Amino acid sequence: MNKLLIVGTVAFDAIETPFGKTDKILGGAATYIGLSASFFNLQSAIVSVIGDDFPQEYLDLLTDRNIDISGLETVKGGKTFFWSGRYHNDLNSRDTLDTQLNVLADFQPKVPHNFQDADVVMLGNLHPLVQSSVLDQMAKQPKLVVLDTMNFWMDCALPELLEVIKRVDVITINDEEARQLSGEYSLVKAAAKIQTMGPKYVVIKKGEHGALLFHNKEVFFAPALPLEEVFDPTGAGDTFAGGFAGFITQSENVSFENMKNAIIHGSNLASFCVEKFGTERMVDLDKKEVLSRLQQFKSLTQFDIEL
Repeated sequence: MNKLLIVGTVAFDAIETPFGKTDKILGGAATYIGLSASFFNLQSAIVSVIGDDFPQEYLDLLTDRNIDISGLETVKGGKTFFWSGRYHNDLNSRDTLDTQLNVLADFQPKVPHNFQDADVVMLGNLHPLVQSSVLDQMAKQPKLVVLDTMNFWMDCALPELLEVIKRVDVITINDEEARQLSGEYSLVKAAAKIQTMGPKYVVIKKGEHGALLFHNKEVFFAPALPLEEVFDPTGAGDTFAGGFAGFITQSENVSFENMKNAIIHGSNLASFCVEKFGTERMVDLDKKEVLSRLQQFKSLTQFDIEL
């Protein structure tokens, strides 16, 4: 089986939406990416850090999904990264109420020896220096390196972010971040400018409005599935990234045509993530449901037209 190396946070989240609120629950970019990628036929490993306050049941949840956690460092006496946020009524905007870096503040990633030859590397949202450090530890050049980042790093670590962006094949960011990074309002112009920074492929996520894939002058658009209920959007972007990277890893095909399929798989899995709080829906999800909804995606986007 092909190998997917996942780098990102494993964390606690406390979430408030118009539909309710949670105390500390399982969260973190690497967690969502790992759970999403586990629906594909591959070997995966998470590189991250936690404190010894992290429950064994959460670790068991990851290993039960065949996710290698030998690169998940536990700091004795340390506290796990914690984020708390409140979503507005439209669920597209949110306020961060609390961020506690804790053990993440001094995190030095260590890639497990048996994953230094991973086929695909998924760099989840983290400090760009951590992302670069992981690439430095790879024994061979991966077939594909995917990077996810956010406006926070554009604000406080832009030179380091631009350095790591030079080294990746695909970048996934949302529309607001694409505009900030490029200085362009048009997403077509923004994607073209970002491609000059290094990535051959640019994926721009538009939440409930789908996702765009850019490569040279080619563009592909995947809609988001219209859902009856959206409960909590936390982790949807990471779930999308996990589905995208997972499908590419399984299929061993890094062409633009295959990335179209990867975008659909990512969108499909993300559509489940938002139906319950945190990781709850991804944990309960089974492959039959995934395939059934994939068929819905196909029906949503296929049509015959006479030209």
